[in-house]
Amino acid sequence: MKKKILIVEDNIALSQRLRDRLERCGYAVETAIDEPSARRLIRKSGFDLVLADVRLPKGDGLSLLEWLNGGHRHVPFVVMTGYANYPDAVRAVKSGADDYLPKPVDPERLLDTVRELLRPSLSLPQGGKTLFRLGSPAAREVERMATLVAPVEVSVLILGANGTGKESVARRIHEESDRRLMPFVAVNCSVISKELAPSLLFGHAKGSFTGAEKDTEGYFGMAEGGTLFLDEIGTLGYEAQSMLLRVLQEGTYTPVGGNRERRADVRIVAATNEDLAQGIRENRFREDLYHRLAEFEIHLPALRECRADILPLAGFFRERFSSELRKPTEGFTPEAEERLLSYPWPGNIREMQNRVRRAVLLAESPLVGTEELDLPDGGTSSLASGIYPHPKGDAEWKSSIEKALALCGGHRGHAAALLHVSEATLYRKMKKYGVK
Repeated sequence: MKKKILIVEDNIALSQRLRDRLERCGYAVETAIDEPSARRLIRKSGFDLVLADVRLPKGDGLSLLEWLNGGHRHVPFVVMTGYANYPDAVRAVKSGADDYLPKPVDPERLLDTVRELLRPSLSLPQGGKTLFRLGSPAAREVERMATLVAPVEVSVLILGANGTGKESVARRIHEESDRRLMPFVAVNCSVISKELAPSLLFGHAKGSFTGAEKDTEGYFGMAEGGTLFLDEIGTLGYEAQSMLLRVLQEGTYTPVGGNRERRADVRIVAATNEDLAQGIRENRFREDLYHRLAEFEIHLPALRECRADILPLAGFFRERFSSELRKPTEGFTPEAEERLLSYPWPGNIREMQNRVRRAVLLAESPLVGTEELDLPDGGTSSLASGIYPHPKGDAEWKSSIEKALALCGGHRGHAAALLHVSEATLYRKMKKYGVK
């Protein structure tokens, strides 16, 4: 079933261009030119996402957002407005908008935003993007494992918490394999219902059921010759697991209503944040499917386990969003860097990305501060981490330097920021106290 998007935009030409682009990507799209007509459409038919201009002939996009929130309609919401109208963007973020698109709307960023917010069943690789490469020992080990297994035709199971970058690892495996010139298809298994699983996975023939107006490829057909990434595999229904297991065992499948068997020439990379061992014990996950998927396992560390990556990664996102939002920034305040390091990041990399984007949008000075980051202290201050806020005496200085260097993965510049001293001062004190 297609995801439904409502575009609320009084510029008819722009509205049609956005509609055409989204419909070509497989979304069902309706349009409205003002807030009252948008409300009528929302009452009449539910939507999976709303894309609204701020300034409208009647009402405005932010009032529409507040109306949705007031009625407890939890619909992803994106606002559009001109580059100069940052107060609108700030108000949108504070009102609960999920994202902000400056005009003129960049088509690629539009699609990236829609795909991310809808967690769509299908995503295709975006060539030419610069990806940040983590440098902590734990992250380098993940990279080494991915590079090692990439050219080997075995199924891979990626384990890790939400937001740790499982899809990025899957793409790396694909891009370093012999299948790199063929499709990479990412499937969010949590949206595959029991009723739609056969058609979504294997496709269907025209006339096989009501509404089947043409032959349609399933995910296996879309990924022919390439890699099929099954994200959130632990949420896949038991019957769908049985169908998947049969394809992995036999290497063939038949589209719904079809009469010709097809060969499944795909490589499977799966990922989950679920405890599959517990799922097996509770009969929620098939043990035989687990062994088929886990020919090679890669465990992703949480961001809090990769402290050396936190400040460089935050800097990467700050530069990226400064460019995208046209909000020039130069860095973080020392207090903000300290908070970035002490925060436990339960949402991992995805949470950092969202928080830094919001912070850049709200920043009113070149240095992003703790107020814009809005990270709860949670009692994890420098003192709680073993770092004295104002070291006194040799023992406190030595202990604070050692703790700061450990927290920053040995990076002297970041440790100096955490201690509120220059790198030169830190170096002198390291020599004085014999810290290496």
